[in-house]
Amino acid sequence: MFQGAAALALLCGVAAAAAADFPSKPVRLILGFPPGGATDLVARAMQPRLSAALGQQVVIDNRPGANGIIAGELTARADPDGHTIFFGHIGVLVISPAIQKLPFDPLKDFAPVGLAVSLQNILIAHPSLAARTVREFITLAKAKPGQINYATSGIGSPGHLAAVLLESMANIRLNHIPYKGGGPAITDLLAGQVPAFFAVISTGVPHVQAGKVRGIAVTGSRRAEALPEVPTIAEGGVAGYVATNWYGLLAPAKTPAAVIERLNREMTAALKAPEVVEGLKSRGIDATPGSPAEFAAFIRSETAKWRPVLLQSGIKPDGS
Repeated sequence: MFQGAAALALLCGVAAAAAADFPSKPVRLILGFPPGGATDLVARAMQPRLSAALGQQVVIDNRPGANGIIAGELTARADPDGHTIFFGHIGVLVISPAIQKLPFDPLKDFAPVGLAVSLQNILIAHPSLAARTVREFITLAKAKPGQINYATSGIGSPGHLAAVLLESMANIRLNHIPYKGGGPAITDLLAGQVPAFFAVISTGVPHVQAGKVRGIAVTGSRRAEALPEVPTIAEGGVAGYVATNWYGLLAPAKTPAAVIERLNREMTAALKAPEVVEGLKSRGIDATPGSPAEFAAFIRSETAKWRPVLLQSGIKPDGS
C-alpha cells in the first residue's frame, strides 16, 4: 500500500514539475489541412498572441490529408507534455469516426483544451453554373442526377456533411469531388474546374465579395454578418436545414491538467483580443472559447447528435 502511494506521489510530483516548466521549448500546433483554408486562417490569427503569452514560439505544422486524420494521429501519439497540440474540428472528431475506423479514439486519445470558433459552411458556385438560388440549384440537380460536381475539403468534412444533408432533405443526388483542403478546392473552383463548392464560410467570403464566385446559400440557422445578402439554405426552400462547423484545440491524452488549463487560458485570451474577434468576424467566423470540460461535453453531444444521421446517410470512406 505504502509503495503504491509513494509511486503515485512521485508521478504527481513529476507531472507538477512538468507543468511548472511548461513550455520549455516551441509548441507545435498541428493542422489537418494545407495553408489557405479556415483552420489555417484561425490558427494564424491566434499564433502571435499564443507565442507571446507562452514565451515560446508556436509553430504551425500543416499536415493535410484524410480530413485531419493524419494530423490527429500525430497528436495522439505525441508526448503528453503540451508541446504538441491539434486543431481539431467536427470532421475528424465526429464525422470520420462514424464512417470509418480511425487509428485513434477521439473521445479517449485526446485531452480537450477548449472550443475555439464556430462558423457556417457556404455553397458557392462558379459563374458558369446555371443556378443562382437554392431552388435553381435543386432544380438543376434533379434534371441532372449525379452529374453536378461539388468540391469539399475532404471526405467526411463539414462541407461533405452539409452536402449529404442537402441531398437527403431535397431528394437530389450530386457528385462529390473531395480535396485535401479548402485552399486547393477554391483554386479549382475559381478556375472553373469544379462548378460548386461546399466551403467553410471564411474561404468563400473574399471571393463572393469580389464577385469571383456566386454565394448561393449559407448552411446555418441565420445569415452571416460578413455576407448578409446571402440567404440560408432553409430560406431557400429547404425548411429545417442546418449544418454548422467548429474548431477547437486538443492535446494528447494524459497531458497534465495544469498544462491544459494554461493552454486554455492563453487560447481564450487570444480569441478575446478585439482585433482577433473583428478579423475573424469579417470572414464569417465567431470566436467561441470555452473551458476544457465544456469542450469535452460538446464533442460528446455532437457525436450523439450526428452519428445516427451519418449512419443513415450511408457515407463511405471513399466519399460515395
